[in-house]
Amino acid sequence: MNKPFGMVGMGLRREMLDDILASPPQQVDYYEVAPENWMTLGGKYAAQFSELTARHPFVCHGLSLSLGSPAPLDTQFVSDLKTFFATHNIRCYSEHLSYCSGDGHMYDLMPIPFTEEAVKHTAARIREVQDRLERRIAVENVSYYAAPGQQLSELDFTRAVLEEADCDLLLDVNNIYVNSINHGYDARAFLAAMPSERIAYGHIAGHYVEAPDLLVDTHGDAVCDPVWQLLQQAYQIHGVFPTLLERDFNIPPMAQLLEEVDQIHVVQSLDKSQRGIA
Repeated sequence: MNKPFGMVGMGLRREMLDDILASPPQQVDYYEVAPENWMTLGGKYAAQFSELTARHPFVCHGLSLSLGSPAPLDTQFVSDLKTFFATHNIRCYSEHLSYCSGDGHMYDLMPIPFTEEAVKHTAARIREVQDRLERRIAVENVSYYAAPGQQLSELDFTRAVLEEADCDLLLDVNNIYVNSINHGYDARAFLAAMPSERIAYGHIAGHYVEAPDLLVDTHGDAVCDPVWQLLQQAYQIHGVFPTLLERDFNIPPMAQLLEEVDQIHVVQSLDKSQRGIA
């Protein structure tokens, strides 16, 4: 799979800037940021960020586009995104298949009702965003803890939105695992039903074990063995796709983060060797 930003990535946080600028890790092909956290920065952080985006491929993973919201699309925000993407040569833009606004901003990712009406509404908003940005976007399968007004399965809803919107997929392997435990479904079957041709890249992350049947998607811990195994299954099913390590808090020293980045390389190489790919 030929992607313009490389095969193994890492989420960038501000506290990593000095380390990465001083000694860029060779095993990281590309970086990901939430554009909302960087678009309005000035001073030292803005200068450092511009230096990094001039040196390395970057992708963006948004937090506040609120694709499933009943509120009007924030077209000024989309216009600001377009300018930011052009300034920093952002290679791919993804958002959550969720919503975070109604009468106001909730600062959390809420589940879109799994209904036919929501499919059409969300897909129409994605198409409008793509038209305004003049680029395809990817949407991420999200973790969720309740499904109000559910008419469709998570799988059917996700596939229907991708098809109706004609957009790409950010395949979050950890979210599939978390949801499979919390909602009692077969993670491999869900994974296998995702459309290979729409996968732009993937996420892998850690989560918190609240109880044996309740996992919380925190991005605050190391990736666990079952998620690594599910990533390997994802490559076996869909082929090796670009994959990025997410870590949003409890951020360990860079050397420890890079051990997990190295593990993505190992899993990708293992799948390639099994397929007889050089």
